[in-house]
Amino acid sequence: MIKWTKQLNAAFGASFIWLICLIYFTQGFRSFVWTAISYQLKDNLKLSPSASQFVFSVAFFPWSIKPLYGYGTLDSLLHRILSDCFPIKGKKRIPYLVLATVLSLVPWLILGLSSTLRGSTWHLTIFLTMQNLGSAMADVVIDAMIAEAVRYDRASFAGDLQSISWSSMALGGICGSLLGGYALSNLQIDVIFLLFSVLPCIQLLSCYFVDENTANIKFLSEDSIRHPLTNGSALDEDEDIPFNKKKKSHSTTTRRKKVKTKGKTRAINTRKSAGFEKRDSLSFKWFHSLKNAIYDLCRAFRQPMILRPMSWFLLAHVAVPNLSTVIFYYQTEVLKLEASFLGTARVVGWLGLMLGTLVYNRHLKYMTLRKILMCAHIGLAFSNLLEIVIVSRKNIAFGVSDRIVVLFGSALADGINQFKFMPFLILSGQLCPPGIEGTLFALFMSINNLGATLGSFVGAGLASILNIDSGSFDNLLLGIIIHTLCNFIPVAFLFLIPKEATGLSA
Repeated sequence: MIKWTKQLNAAFGASFIWLICLIYFTQGFRSFVWTAISYQLKDNLKLSPSASQFVFSVAFFPWSIKPLYGYGTLDSLLHRILSDCFPIKGKKRIPYLVLATVLSLVPWLILGLSSTLRGSTWHLTIFLTMQNLGSAMADVVIDAMIAEAVRYDRASFAGDLQSISWSSMALGGICGSLLGGYALSNLQIDVIFLLFSVLPCIQLLSCYFVDENTANIKFLSEDSIRHPLTNGSALDEDEDIPFNKKKKSHSTTTRRKKVKTKGKTRAINTRKSAGFEKRDSLSFKWFHSLKNAIYDLCRAFRQPMILRPMSWFLLAHVAVPNLSTVIFYYQTEVLKLEASFLGTARVVGWLGLMLGTLVYNRHLKYMTLRKILMCAHIGLAFSNLLEIVIVSRKNIAFGVSDRIVVLFGSALADGINQFKFMPFLILSGQLCPPGIEGTLFALFMSINNLGATLGSFVGAGLASILNIDSGSFDNLLLGIIIHTLCNFIPVAFLFLIPKEATGLSA
């Protein structure tokens, strides 16, 4: 482990590795503060379960529109429009990571210091949305930096960097879930907000110590020597080469032809210069970048082999209403489960997620994706039986405590959900055509996030239709049964997934 870490530090720099670990740890540690948000909406703002879920859906919407402000790798609009057109002091990543960190930091400071703003539903929603916008932007920037680092001369470390990312996020999730429940039992909510803001502050300070030139730009410049870009200067050189050869091959022509050729050359060069000046204009760069990005995406999505599976993953989220907020209300108001215990249940969920990843990699990746996804949705439907048992209070009749059912259900659901998410990652990588891998993959991730957001809206609508409210859970059992049956809807559309696709990433 120590040798592995030393190799990564030597390859990318200790500050770069530290920044990656910190950002992904912070992403996982968000459970520390979002647990407090759940209680703020329920206890202080007195919102109904459907209203609380609506606030969460709106607040997390920025994760669904990441293509509008940046894709995950080199093909990002952030890189192609903002970074290329507006490098700040020669840097194309760190300044925008600083901006994203500020966006994710300021809302927590404001909400921690102003009781008036955090006591208003609309103000709280706006600041939470702004915070998620900053977190999502930081996520795409650090993904771009990782992609650049492993793409240029360091490809052998790609798996190591991804392992660091996932491990840091898992560690952050476990720590955040454990400490979040404890903090709610012993601290005021404003103190929790201010404590969490320490991590973005450290992240902001860490950006100062990362040398972008050694982490990314060095690799970019080396690659540009081997593969010149088709920008103005490179294009000029490429066009001059055949022209020079032509000039040498006609060295024995008459003087009049040389004069005529020079005159034509000057005219061509004049037109070239005008064209290059146009290309260098800011408006042309914006238009050209947008045009290329939209054209590439539209052309890719016109292909049935891409449109059909992505439609299935979107349907798989939208067709199954998310009732997590309603279940949270029921657990705290009816089952009387403490915040510290719910934090422990989330830790068990993280462990279930990691166990699901291990089981998938060892036993399921050789199966066809259709079979894996079918088993995942059937498994999710059966995992909902535990919720039916606990809401109908059948577990008490058999002498099983609520805590055991909740812990086991959390681990089971998160583990099975990983069986569904892993095929999504594998298939997304397989479907991305060369040249726009990063652009399309990040759009796939945004489609997945959008589906989850829409599923949350559908869940809020279902809770409202069934009149499930704080203190009124008579129809919750019906809602869970509907949720269970909806898990079979995506199974009927599995023909949209390529028949021959397997869990192997090749």
